[in-house]
Amino acid sequence: MKRLLGMSVLLIPLALEACAVGPNYVKPETALAPFHNQAPVVQAAAAPAPLDSWWTGFNDPMLVTVVQRALDQNLDLAAALGRVQQARAVAKGAGAQLLPTVDVSGGATANRASLRSPYSSAVGGQSGLSRNYEDYSVGPSASWEIDLFGGLRRGAKAASEEESAAEADRVGTRITVVADAADAYLQIRGYQARLAVALDQVSNDEHLLKLVQDRYAAGSGTGQEIAEAQALLRQARASVPLLRIGLEKQLNRLDVLMGAQPGTYAQELGVVAAIPAIPAIPDQAAPTDMLRRRPDIIAAERRLAASSDRIGVAISDYYPKVSLSGALGFDSISAASLFTKSAFTATGGGLIRWRLFDFGKVDAQVKQARGANAEALALYRQTVLRAAEDVEDSLVTLSQTQDRVAEVQEQVAALTRARNLAQQSWKAGSTPLTDVINADQQLLIARDQLDGERAGSARAAVAVFRALGGGWQPTGLKVAVKG
Repeated sequence: MKRLLGMSVLLIPLALEACAVGPNYVKPETALAPFHNQAPVVQAAAAPAPLDSWWTGFNDPMLVTVVQRALDQNLDLAAALGRVQQARAVAKGAGAQLLPTVDVSGGATANRASLRSPYSSAVGGQSGLSRNYEDYSVGPSASWEIDLFGGLRRGAKAASEEESAAEADRVGTRITVVADAADAYLQIRGYQARLAVALDQVSNDEHLLKLVQDRYAAGSGTGQEIAEAQALLRQARASVPLLRIGLEKQLNRLDVLMGAQPGTYAQELGVVAAIPAIPAIPDQAAPTDMLRRRPDIIAAERRLAASSDRIGVAISDYYPKVSLSGALGFDSISAASLFTKSAFTATGGGLIRWRLFDFGKVDAQVKQARGANAEALALYRQTVLRAAEDVEDSLVTLSQTQDRVAEVQEQVAALTRARNLAQQSWKAGSTPLTDVINADQQLLIARDQLDGERAGSARAAVAVFRALGGGWQPTGLKVAVKG
């Protein structure tokens, strides 16, 4: 008999699992063609940077420091972790509903009976019965809703899947924070390079103005040439404030990303350094790897799974709910005899609750759950398409920016030669000063554009890493990430 009882206890969970109502979730198939913009990207000679720590591939120690500070101190990440903790608690609570609830209670009351109560009328005011009495009770009680049709298990599973979605959202926040920190850092280096060009141009224009003034003093120059040289100098100086504003905004942005008050790390980052070279793009730039790595896709897929289980939760209301309850304890009118054999009491019972005449509401709830599932499926597919769009856009931006850098480099070299020749001709008196000024202006614009494009190319590489879902280790997330 004991063996049969033990086997029955073991078979109950299996039987209940087989009775879970609602659809069993099947992950939708997602087929994507290879990225068509990957081929034009010019790969660096160095080995590809690992996707989980792609920022190390730039070989810039300060960039690594900045990213680590952002990971340690960013407040968006702290808030995302709080949301994960909330979802984890909800999932734990949903799972606990599958288990019996056990309470322990105790009480002591003092009573004075009414002479007009039914009890007093029944005993007829017999002598010896005191109107004053006390009642003491103590003991545990338990209740358990038997999950015959799997509604509670479907709810617990849905809550677990939503916890996984929240964890994927946290990873997505991590990727965004890392990419934003790197983007701000690269813009800082870009503004510093452009500012150096502008200040160098100011120095050159000051030297040119001095030459014009000396020629005028020697009687070989004109007042018009002095005015033109002064205008050129003013134009170069006017470009400096705008660059300083852009630089300061990015310094402030980066401080906030690192969880610090703007200005905290300005002095440290104010030490000028070169714009780092772009690392090679990893070989994982394929649709299947994107599906496996992108946290937004993972989160959308987990929410789709949760919405499927929510259908089962709604369908379970078509069926009766069976609950068991019981209590053991001691009840006595005297504290001295509370824990005696004669004071022992026990109760037990069962309850069946069935929304037998409420099927209209249940129908509506089931339809709502199915509609939410259809919405989640559409959102999942849209997330996949937008992720593919993000990758394609970032790849074409990187490849075209690389082409622009190469072209502008050649332009700067040609304009530098043209400017030098114009200055030599002007000093020899064979060309007017306007030729020198025009060549100088074109060279300033090209040099500024080159540094902007170099910073833009590095930022485009960051966008590629972000689009591919780089910045975390997929094995660290407990969800189904198969492509």
